[in-house]
Amino acid sequence: MKKIVLTGAAGRLGTILRGPLSQLCDTLVSSDIVESLKDLRPNETYICADLADKAAIMALLEGADMVVHFGSIVDEAPFEELLGPNFIGAYNIWEAAHQNGLKRVVYASSIHAVGMYPKNECIGLDAPHRPDTFYGLAKCFAEDLGRMYWEKRGLEAVCMRILSCAPVGNARALGSWLSDGDLVHLVERAIDTPVTGFSIIYGVSANDRCPVDNSKASFLGYRPKDNAEQFADRILAEAGPHDPQDVGQMCHGGPFASIELGQGAKALLNIPEED
Repeated sequence: MKKIVLTGAAGRLGTILRGPLSQLCDTLVSSDIVESLKDLRPNETYICADLADKAAIMALLEGADMVVHFGSIVDEAPFEELLGPNFIGAYNIWEAAHQNGLKRVVYASSIHAVGMYPKNECIGLDAPHRPDTFYGLAKCFAEDLGRMYWEKRGLEAVCMRILSCAPVGNARALGSWLSDGDLVHLVERAIDTPVTGFSIIYGVSANDRCPVDNSKASFLGYRPKDNAEQFADRILAEAGPHDPQDVGQMCHGGPFASIELGQGAKALLNIPEED
């Protein structure tokens, strides 16, 4: 491809993706709201752009083949804080992609779009939306937006419902972990699959305790290799007994399912610091 745009490029997952994406195109345009990025690849440029600024996003996507949309507030917050980057930003991405003639939007959706389902239900890709937070609601909005733009305007989308792409630091992550390598593989398949239409796929590694079913997305060719079971002995020894009455332990959304709406949840996930 000639040009791929990556939003959220300054975040942890965006940082992981920049190198691999630069190898898939002539020009990678990375974007976020920070002033600059370090260590740009030879074919990578950086543009500071606010997702809520429609004119800026329209210009950002000009001439692109695809956009990999990872930009957002990545935690629960009051609706008013999420409205610009997570809701309006999603609309701006899809509308700019349509007006600029892009082939596909590759979107970082989340398990939190279906986070209120009990974990003892292995949910598939056709499970109706059941968001656990305003953050999850924004993911539902973007997924529905993507389906509508495909059905009404022919703009393809792959919505990757990422479960948890961070170092394993809690018992929930033994099922929900998406390794960095499997993340890259997932995004590559979302980009290089010839035809996707509108598709949803769970972003999760090949964990023994995986709580979701990706079988209906097998055509994308995503075949994860990593397994969080390697961490199980340590994590379970540290975790202690679980409370079956705790919604945060019983639902797919984890702490996001038990917090009050608008209250941040990332601090409750016990994600260890990386070296």
